[in-house]
Amino acid sequence: MKNRAETATRNPQGRFEEVVAGFSRDRKLAPVAAALLEERAKGRRGWFGSDALKVNGKMFALLVKGRLVVKLASDRVAELVRSGHAEYFDPGHGRLMKQWAAILCDDHPWIDLAKEAHVFVRANRT
Repeated sequence: MKNRAETATRNPQGRFEEVVAGFSRDRKLAPVAAALLEERAKGRRGWFGSDALKVNGKMFALLVKGRLVVKLASDRVAELVRSGHAEYFDPGHGRLMKQWAAILCDDHPWIDLAKEAHVFVRANRT
């Protein structure tokens, strides 16, 4: 039987759930996870961003087509793209988003990126 960490590594949804669980265990971030879980309990899933981590009503991390997508400063996103760890996120209309990174690299810690995105969005209210 696979352990939880091994399953999360192979399964993007499992990895995202580990991010949510990590937020739940952090006293300061627990309200963010609780808000997502509350939305899920209401059955509000299915449209873009409905299953996203949010702060001040703004999305900062979500799972799209098996990839973690995070909102960060445009220079940080450019750095991740240059390094090959991410690509600019395209929400489906052909326009690349300068402040959104779709993470490509499985070895990049999703929890760290989600926390970084949380700090960015909370501070900038963008």
